Amino acid sequence: MIAFVSGPVAALAPTTAVVEVGGIGMAVQCTPNTIAGLRIGQVARLATSLVVREDSLTLYGFADDDERQVFELLQTASGVGPRLAQAMLGVHSPDALRLAVSTGDEKTLTAVPGIGKKGAQKLLLELKDKLGQPLGTGGLVGAQRAAAGPAPWTEQLSAALVGLGYASREAEEAVAAVTPQAEAALAAGEAAPVPQLLRAALQTLNRAR
Repeated sequence: MIAFVSGPVAALAPTTAVVEVGGIGMAVQCTPNTIAGLRIGQVARLATSLVVREDSLTLYGFADDDERQVFELLQTASGVGPRLAQAMLGVHSPDALRLAVSTGDEKTLTAVPGIGKKGAQKLLLELKDKLGQPLGTGGLVGAQRAAAGPAPWTEQLSAALVGLGYASREAEEAVAAVTPQAEAALAAGEAAPVPQLLRAALQTLNRAR
């Protein structure tokens, strides 16, 4: 198993980072949150999980070992493959997922694209004794931080676009362009779908160019 990759970032895409390791470019599938923390030319260290299929070998990358562990534990639930597990981590932090499972919070899980109410109920049942309690310290404060999950979607999206090489002003304009889409999701009681918003923002930028 490839536990991690470390080296200069050679290329970035909305869901993929290419890290140069010993002269070889390793394509690593990452969430927008992880991509946002990378910069081309800078050395990065990503915890990784190798998913082996009959026709493919796919390397998934994470900001730290905790994310990787949760990614692998999520897949022990029936019907959860690597793509859905990564989507869950793209919307919520590991501690937010632990908190949701430990408190039976269906709404948090249904905020993930691809998970409906019945699916959320099934996941809560199957993952109840697997993820454990949130790791955040400080009792209620820790729980509140876990529930908050990642940074606000505008900051995530802007950082991801800058990481992909766009200027700050371009990133701000793209974020403004997709704001109605995000607000519609929030009004419906859902989390802002950062991966979809990133794709929409990139389409806006490509049209502008």
